Amino acid sequence: MVARILDKAVAGERLTPDEGCELIRCHDLATIGRAADAVTRRLHPEPIRTYNIDRNVNYTNYCTAVCDFCAFYRRPKSPDGWVLPREELLNKIQETIDLGGDQILMQGGLHHEYRLDWYEELLHDIRNRFPQVNVHGFSPPELHHFTKLNQLPIRTVLEKLRAAGLGSIPGGGAEILVDRVRREITRGKVMTDDWLEVMRVWHELGGLSTATMMFGHAETLDERIEHLERLRQLQDETGGFTAFICWTFQPEHTAMSDLPPAGSYEYLKTQAIARLYLDNFPNIQSSWVTQGLKIGQLAMLFGANDMGSLMIEENVVAEAGTVHYLTLSQIRDAIAELDFTPRQRNVAYQLVDPAREQFAIEANLARDREASQRPPATLHEIV
Repeated sequence: MVARILDKAVAGERLTPDEGCELIRCHDLATIGRAADAVTRRLHPEPIRTYNIDRNVNYTNYCTAVCDFCAFYRRPKSPDGWVLPREELLNKIQETIDLGGDQILMQGGLHHEYRLDWYEELLHDIRNRFPQVNVHGFSPPELHHFTKLNQLPIRTVLEKLRAAGLGSIPGGGAEILVDRVRREITRGKVMTDDWLEVMRVWHELGGLSTATMMFGHAETLDERIEHLERLRQLQDETGGFTAFICWTFQPEHTAMSDLPPAGSYEYLKTQAIARLYLDNFPNIQSSWVTQGLKIGQLAMLFGANDMGSLMIEENVVAEAGTVHYLTLSQIRDAIAELDFTPRQRNVAYQLVDPAREQFAIEANLARDREASQRPPATLHEIV
């Protein structure tokens, strides 16, 4: 049965939800991985694999939602809450450009007070200072929150933000797109249909976005497939998703810390099945940020064709105790070790100009050399 399903997917035929559920219960990781790799090579026969350079800039950790899986957020008026000063945010973007990046991933909590004009002004400031930078910002939970706080329809919110400089939307806050799961792990946050509607309207406006899945917590195996099915249906309708990225729930320091973490086996199997199931998604991105270098590299043989971002800065997953960091050289070497040519790309998965790519390589090498020459931090500095 499983062999027939895999042959069907490799041949380019669409899997049914029942077939997806059959695969997710299969324990033959190697066979599923080979099938996913075959599909990837059919979709991407070129001898290259890609990565990008961006920075995760979090503008606030205040959040009105309560997510049991999140170690990053702080409740409104918490003494540990903060809003990133505007000039500091702009400096972070300049540092990203200096390292060859052309994008920032800008997300925050659901701030309890800021109205839409605050976000429009933020985007205007970024665009005026850095017109060449793509702002990949504001996940569907944030955007849906803006509609409630401003009493505006989602189309109006998106039109205003796009006019102000929003370039694309990240797929954050999806977790599992099944309301039963969402009700169990979060309160005060967008539900499935509204998450999808944000993306639908953005795509109708001509925008691009990514899609994600965080798994290994309250969902069943079948609900992982239901999540993929909802994404596939919307992609059939709009074609606006550029890529899919999945990762395992990181339980440390969260209200769900009693759950055992899903391991690399579960990650590789789920990603491979996503590659087989999401036949209308052009790209699958590895999640080395949560899995580390070697599993992140192995993911390139389990359905991924993109190594993801250099991720100059990452705060949300790091708060849960996951602290994998790679240099640009490590990312490029990981791709080259698989006999592919590493190439830098932009948000639309277009290859950047070779001269700009070489600039990024040299800038990052210089930064890495400088970092290696610094004295080790003292305990006082670490604290």
